Amino acid sequence: MPRTFSKRLVVDASIARASGREDATFPTSKHSRDFLHEVLRICHRVVWTEEIIREWNLHQSRFARRWRLTMKQKGKDVVLSDPAHQPLRQGIDDTARTESQRQAMQKDCCLIEAALATDLSVVSLDENARKLFAHASANVNELKNVVWVNPDKQEENCPTWLSEGAKPESARRLGNYPAQ
Repeated sequence: MPRTFSKRLVVDASIARASGREDATFPTSKHSRDFLHEVLRICHRVVWTEEIIREWNLHQSRFARRWRLTMKQKGKDVVLSDPAHQPLRQGIDDTARTESQRQAMQKDCCLIEAALATDLSVVSLDENARKLFAHASANVNELKNVVWVNPDKQEENCPTWLSEGAKPESARRLGNYPAQ
């Protein structure tokens, strides 16, 4: 098997909330749990900011809490001090069609900022945010190359994506994702 290079992945709290116990069979719980297992097994790393940690602390399942501790113990976590990106936030505000869209993007902007400061990869179950950022990418260049994957979408084949090095494939980039 060829060597897989470690990528720094920004994992949304939606994954932490959904990840189920080892005996969980609900598809979203299983897909989220299996994704986190693969991240650990393949040696990818997880990216944290204060804002992302706060969200995880509020929403993580027991499984996710143990996974997070294991990642930390193995030195597979990357903590960023403050990746805030004001021009990005302003661009997002300018592209929002409604106030609720603006608020939704601003809430998840911390994921994009962390991705921009590392390897450009976000993992999230939030398809609404993905579509909003994809729409915004038409006017906000920083968003175009951000990769967004959803482990609950079978057609995205996330386990294979991880095992092949979590490459920034064109189809996974926000700039190429259908915004509607």
